[in-house]
Amino acid sequence: MPPETESTRRTDERAHWAKARRARARRRTIGFLATDSTAWVGGFIAAVWFRYEFDLAPDQLSRAAACGALAAVVHVAVAAVRRIYSGRHPLGSLQEVQGVAGTAASTAAILLVGLLPAGVRPVPASAPLVGGALALLFMLTARFAYRHRRDLAMRPDVRSSNPVLLFGLGDAGQGLLRAMLSDPRGRYRPVGALDDDPDKRDLRIGGIRVLGGRHDVAAAVRRTGATTVIFSVANADAALIRQIREATLQTGAAFKVLPPVRALVDHRITVTDVRDVQISDLLGRRQVVADLPLSTNSLTGRRILVTGAGGSIGSELCRQVMKADPGELMMLDRDESALHSLQMSLAGRALLDGPELILADLRDDEAIRRIIRERRPDVIFHAAALKHLTLLQRHPGEAVKTNVWGTLAVLDACRDVAKFVNISTDKAADPVSVLGYSKRITERLTAHAASRFPGTFLSVRFGNVLSSRGSVVTAFQRQIELGRPLTVTHPEVTRYLMTVQEAVHLVLQAAEIGRDGEALVLDMGEPVRIADLARQMAAQADSSVPIVYTGLRPGEKLHEDLFGAGEIDSRPLHPLVSHVTVPALDPMEVSGLDPYDDPDKVIAQLALLCAQPTGPVRDGSVQVPLAR
Repeated sequence: MPPETESTRRTDERAHWAKARRARARRRTIGFLATDSTAWVGGFIAAVWFRYEFDLAPDQLSRAAACGALAAVVHVAVAAVRRIYSGRHPLGSLQEVQGVAGTAASTAAILLVGLLPAGVRPVPASAPLVGGALALLFMLTARFAYRHRRDLAMRPDVRSSNPVLLFGLGDAGQGLLRAMLSDPRGRYRPVGALDDDPDKRDLRIGGIRVLGGRHDVAAAVRRTGATTVIFSVANADAALIRQIREATLQTGAAFKVLPPVRALVDHRITVTDVRDVQISDLLGRRQVVADLPLSTNSLTGRRILVTGAGGSIGSELCRQVMKADPGELMMLDRDESALHSLQMSLAGRALLDGPELILADLRDDEAIRRIIRERRPDVIFHAAALKHLTLLQRHPGEAVKTNVWGTLAVLDACRDVAKFVNISTDKAADPVSVLGYSKRITERLTAHAASRFPGTFLSVRFGNVLSSRGSVVTAFQRQIELGRPLTVTHPEVTRYLMTVQEAVHLVLQAAEIGRDGEALVLDMGEPVRIADLARQMAAQADSSVPIVYTGLRPGEKLHEDLFGAGEIDSRPLHPLVSHVTVPALDPMEVSGLDPYDDPDKVIAQLALLCAQPTGPVRDGSVQVPLAR
């Protein structure tokens, strides 16, 4: 079909549907005009009939009908002035009820004023008041009946939807319930609800009744035939989620959750928000993002560069930065497949032909300098790094080349950058591993750049990220899929865990409130025992999954620290964010590192650089050592 013909066809279709909508609206308006007019005639006749104790002569009946018709004409005139029939308010809404009631009251008042001075009245003086009240009752009844019929038509189709129970009818649950009841093509059809609040027992919302509380899950599933229970308590504790999930699975029904309100603050709750339960929902750790207000105004209109953009942190950071409406978002990574996936998630396509994607390696210091010089970013989020502790412990030279020298290459090119945020780890606090050493050195190098360059240079330090690539959660999931035992290093080992959204929230918060040369640390609550995490994931498996303890590996701590020796937990700007002073490290001090030396010697050199006091700041530019 030629383009002109296709365009014409689409235009004709739009015109047809617009014409059909106008025709339906016109028929609805005519219908309510007729209904309201009939209501006034009937109201006056009934008022006069009541007045004369149900004994109405034919002439009295005709006068009452005539006055009712006159009232209908006045009502239409007043309604035209108030635009009641113009679709100004949603049908059956409180605003429309107020408009119709105001119009009816005005009509009754006009007729009453006309009747009172008359010597011979065609109808009793009480007729406008009583008749108006009866007419209003009939008009509202007609509208509510129409609205109820339309609402029923908007409900999910019984043949194609799954019957569901909602647990929790707070604001979030009621919002989800209304969304389900107004989606005729929805896959979920609510058939009942549960809530622990005794004041909500037997409450009905949209015809959906509250059938009990947390102890009535099994009975409610049997009674309603629900195939799914949706947990819709916003920001509930993990113990309650686990309890309802266990009770649900025992009935054979599926279990879904509505994400916490902190994940839904930027849009209205919809049915698409319902998802499978995640391990973060079941851990019982306190998530603090909801308590940490965030403004991204400083990113609006700015040129933003994210290194390591294809990683778990980098990709989520790009998604969050996009919401701040930056002037330009540049995404740098050495992994072309990761950039392909990132562009697909952001734009719904992955042609890889846009200037926003930059394929480069931190180890190519000249290329990094050229990219930053030519693209001139205002803000840099440095997320690129090697992160697997055990591998880096065996290959410390790789940590030197990527984490240390790669960060130095970026810093050296940042003389005109307004903000630089280095993403670090809690393993940099009193480090004992190659990963911790290398990230502590990047914190100190960032602090040195803060003392040399006019922009704001700082680091942000947080714990393990749930469900990131290579994390303990993804490892456990893979072991369960393969039917293998879950391997835990030690029964008492603990780690600070964060969701990727929390981690990125902290990074963006650092860009807002962080000060030159410091490291920001989020109050992540209590650390989580990895053995508890393994048991939770094993409990979700379809079959029995054993847990095997393998012992701590070189460089691993039993418990992680958030603050190193001598670091002071200072929270001057927000009670959940600590500001730690970081001593600067002259980049020339890392020039003696030889990544190809004996691994033990490289590790010893890295440890020495972390432990040594701040050296004198040399004049001259910061250069990545070329003798490698």
